[in-house]
Amino acid sequence: MNAERLEGLFEAHAQPLFGFLLYRTGDRALAEDLVGDTFERIFASRRRYDPRRGSEKTWIYTIALNLLRDHMRRSQAEGRAVGRSEAGAVRVGGEAAFEAVDERDALTGALARLAPEEREAIALRYGADLTMPEMARLLGEKLTTVDGRVHRALRKLRREME
Repeated sequence: MNAERLEGLFEAHAQPLFGFLLYRTGDRALAEDLVGDTFERIFASRRRYDPRRGSEKTWIYTIALNLLRDHMRRSQAEGRAVGRSEAGAVRVGGEAAFEAVDERDALTGALARLAPEEREAIALRYGADLTMPEMARLLGEKLTTVDGRVHRALRKLRREME
């Protein structure tokens, strides 16, 4: 894989990957760092990429997901991200500010009550915009398992938000 191809991968995948990581961490700076770390790892391991094992997108998200999991294990970032998102909600003017904070808090709380694998499935599906087959390959699970997990998580979120 040459430098031009790596640049193309960055242009095609950096923004959606950032969205996924921001969704998962709730921390803009951390998401940016993880995107950078992901592409550093891609550069370092570019010779090991085998297109027969999966698409470039799946390869990239596997690397990012592993980095995210490593980070979360080391620093328990998820708990701090929930705390920061509740304390530092986005500010908008007037009545809308309170509604935005309330909605963000409700969603954050509802997501926190999901099982870790359900949160991860929601983040991959809606934060990273992966398809169900891409998620199944990335997670190494059956398509029906991943599909069921996403639908179960959505049902729980709907109940929590009502």
